[in-house]
Amino acid sequence: MTHADMRVARPARRHGWFLAILAAGAALRALTMLGYRPALWFPDSYTYIVTVFRPRPDLVRPAGYSAFLKLLEPFHSFAVVTAVQHLLGLATGVLVYRAARRAPRWAATLAAVPVLLDAYQIELEHLLVSDTLFMFLIVSAIALGLSDRRSGMWPAVAIGLLLGAATLTRTIGLPLAVVVAAWFLLRGRIRFAAVLAAAVLAPLVAYGAWFHATYQRAGIVGANGAFLYARAMSFADCARMDPPPDLRVLCDPRPPADRPPSQEYIWAKDSPLVLRPGITFSAENDGLARRFAILAIREQPLDYLGSVLTELGRTFVWNRPVYPDQEIYGYYELPATPPPPPGRWAARLGVEMGKRYEQGAIGTEVVEPYAGWMRAYQDVARLPGTVLLAVFLVPPALLVRRRRSAAALAWAFAWALPWSAAATLLVVPAAVAEFDYRYVLPAVPLACLAAALACRADLREPDEFGNDIPRNVQL
Repeated sequence: MTHADMRVARPARRHGWFLAILAAGAALRALTMLGYRPALWFPDSYTYIVTVFRPRPDLVRPAGYSAFLKLLEPFHSFAVVTAVQHLLGLATGVLVYRAARRAPRWAATLAAVPVLLDAYQIELEHLLVSDTLFMFLIVSAIALGLSDRRSGMWPAVAIGLLLGAATLTRTIGLPLAVVVAAWFLLRGRIRFAAVLAAAVLAPLVAYGAWFHATYQRAGIVGANGAFLYARAMSFADCARMDPPPDLRVLCDPRPPADRPPSQEYIWAKDSPLVLRPGITFSAENDGLARRFAILAIREQPLDYLGSVLTELGRTFVWNRPVYPDQEIYGYYELPATPPPPPGRWAARLGVEMGKRYEQGAIGTEVVEPYAGWMRAYQDVARLPGTVLLAVFLVPPALLVRRRRSAAALAWAFAWALPWSAAATLLVVPAAVAEFDYRYVLPAVPLACLAAALACRADLREPDEFGNDIPRNVQL
């Protein structure tokens, strides 16, 4: 064997299990592309496509994913979009494995398995939605934060811009940015955290100026109040709240147990908010909804807490029950037949824009036997919520076994960033909107990364300058 061959073979043997899993993940994604051509559509997809051709901030969703689609528009192919999203999914697995390099190799490999092999993750990558891009951006930011050992500020700029881009893809990126900045502050890196925060805010301020110029409203979306109102309607009791007359119009006389899922209060035609004059997300209606929700939370704090815990608890069940309704649930299952065309006017407009994007007919062609193979795979290959809960509990469980030392503190810092980021991604939607299966998946690689880093047997951890912290230094 030549020297060059040895240079290739040695890393291949060292990382053999991971490379095998990565190859399997690539093969599964290739089967998905063969079975469902060129892409799968979700109700949000049409709005994103419209924004590509009518550049204008959307009141509900920031335009980051539309900008991503715009970058790929010259190819005039949704197959290219899904191919890129599948590559981002594979790249996320590589980032997780690389970020866990100080963990045992078996732990680092296992950490990458869910994002590479979970059938629902692969299906999400094949949907024309923002979550895969969002996941890649946040995992990139966290991985860069964990790898930084230099005193320079360029890593802070890069992390901040990644989190800013993530926020303009999904607004939950903003609380995530706060968590990351707080992590660096706790490490005593005040200047680094300040530069990071400035880098996050730069694109947000620019987008906010565009949003204000369009709607004469502050912010980057205009639906936060409506979503919080929908969350509150799972428990709000107007008899206990005693709202003023202008808010009483948003009451639902039905007992909370008899009410529909929270999302219906945003989209259903008979929702008190939707029945208000003007569009649902006007400044007046969104402000009214926000006031109602804050009053409900203030007057019924324990009911709100119970409602949040109920929504959060849906994340960790073993099975995958239908929620919030059969229609939305069905979008997360690989279909046996081509999905029907959308019915809403806004979606039909998105269809016309989609034809312009593709420069031809759009839809989903289900091709056997590849589609059938992937449906069979989806029936068995997923990360149950209960297993995800166990993964989340690994770092706290190991924490109680560590001695109070500088090395133990460094060990905790090693996993605290991805762990707290994953927790944020799960808790915030449950607190301000509702549980959704696709909201869970971006948190999984971070939770797995945290568990892998917590499995380190050696407590020695290089500090930010690359020097080892000795075991025997007491706090």
